[in-house]
Amino acid sequence: MPRRRWYIDWAGRLLIRKLIAEKLKVPWNKIQLERTSKGKPVLANDLSSTDANFSFNISHQGNYTVLAAEPDCQVGIDVMKTSLPGSGSIPEFFRIMNRQFTEEEWRVITSMNNEWLQLDMFHRHWALKESFIKAIGVGIGFNLQRIEFNVSPVQLEVGKTYTETIMLLDGEEEKEWTFEETRLDDYHHVAVALGKRRGFDKKHVEVLTTDVIQPSFTELTFEDLVASAVPLAPEDPTCWDNFCSRQESPAGQSSNPR
Repeated sequence: MPRRRWYIDWAGRLLIRKLIAEKLKVPWNKIQLERTSKGKPVLANDLSSTDANFSFNISHQGNYTVLAAEPDCQVGIDVMKTSLPGSGSIPEFFRIMNRQFTEEEWRVITSMNNEWLQLDMFHRHWALKESFIKAIGVGIGFNLQRIEFNVSPVQLEVGKTYTETIMLLDGEEEKEWTFEETRLDDYHHVAVALGKRRGFDKKHVEVLTTDVIQPSFTELTFEDLVASAVPLAPEDPTCWDNFCSRQESPAGQSSNPR
């Protein structure tokens, strides 16, 4: 694993442990994490009834690893960095990705004034879709054309959180879901999907409206993440040497959506 990806992967794990230790008061070295059959991380510790439905989710791409968490609420988060396709033109990239969006979503994406703004709107839509898929935990087999986002406002200011965007599921507006959107900088979109925990069937998502408090993301350094950490295993002197010997990812390398 390239060094950069190794670092952001561990940043996500540290974020989860810091969250659980500070909010749920589970000792750092007693935290038990598992994954669902679809790969979503969950807390395996026995908790009090008030914390039993605590939900969290992480995502990383570009320059950020992000985390969202809510009590008694389905939550999914996705961060997308707007970047040029690894190969080929933007129109060719859109042609390959055509089946992942509805006709109305493509109309909005391609209505932007230039190709870069179109690509930026593409990644905004993708973050929204991924946040919902991660919230309901169904994996990559879900037909993304079943969900359609009507984004609002069209322009997002850096650092502000917006909740005006709505989602249609199988053509019907899902009023019980809230989507929070934040532009971290000129390149990174974050979308957070919030819904009541009642599971998901193939036709409907049965959820209740939750009170939404306008959040703001707090940027943490590596030192912040490990300030209260407890070693989980004896120190291995060779670990740092092995880490430093890993090949660094090229500066311009980025991962594209599926």
